Amino acid sequence: MKKIDMLTPIGIIVGLSTILFAVFINAGLGSVVFFIQIASFFIVVGGISAAMLINFSAQEMKLLPTVTREAFQHEEHDLNQLIETFVMLSTKARREGLLALEASLEEVDDPFIRKGIMLAVDGIEPEVIKDIMMAEVVAMEERHQKGRRLFEKAGEYAPSWGMIGTLIGLVLMLQELQDPSSLGPNMALALITTLYGTLLANLVFLPVSSKLEQKTEDEVFVKQVVIEGVIGVQSGQNPKILEEKLSAFSRKSGKVEAVEGTEELANEA
Repeated sequence: MKKIDMLTPIGIIVGLSTILFAVFINAGLGSVVFFIQIASFFIVVGGISAAMLINFSAQEMKLLPTVTREAFQHEEHDLNQLIETFVMLSTKARREGLLALEASLEEVDDPFIRKGIMLAVDGIEPEVIKDIMMAEVVAMEERHQKGRRLFEKAGEYAPSWGMIGTLIGLVLMLQELQDPSSLGPNMALALITTLYGTLLANLVFLPVSSKLEQKTEDEVFVKQVVIEGVIGVQSGQNPKILEEKLSAFSRKSGKVEAVEGTEELANEA
């Protein structure tokens, strides 16, 4: 079940607040208002949007709302519960046979687990089951990578468009060299565009891209645990051994502590 990931908006708010607070402390409220420049923001955001429209296809751009939502959502993976599920399935398979697992799948919500167990019930060889399920994992990684590239590219383009906006401001400033008093304010205004581009890249686009990459790694890890569990059930592994194997697999990756509560189930097998 997906929940709202509050760390993403909190991080963005903290970053912006830190900058505004530093400006306020050093120069007062009037200087904070000076940093809000609609023209500079339009150049940076408009330029990034134009570059992305050129770089990506229409189908890839349609992924942007979905990928953005993912950055603000968090899916909790209860690995303890996952291991308990496989201990239960392994116990039942050893007692009643693999065919009996088909009825137990109604209690399993994860379609990836159901698919693996159904392949096992159908008598598919372990190597083939692993190949089929890993192919799905690879396809998932490729889908996620396509979505993540939207933010990666935006992070690459943002500083460049900030510099372009600054160059535009400098050209306009040079047209008013006859008024020396305007050079300082105009220079500051020109540099704000670079600030916007750098800020968007390093506070929004690149951190979001990294967070999406981490989410993908977590999901791949969970699916690898599922594959190991399915192969263990299909091969008739002792539930206790399967529990220890999946727990060790999890602890090795630092994802979960030792699983409790499954020993009784395993000992009954």
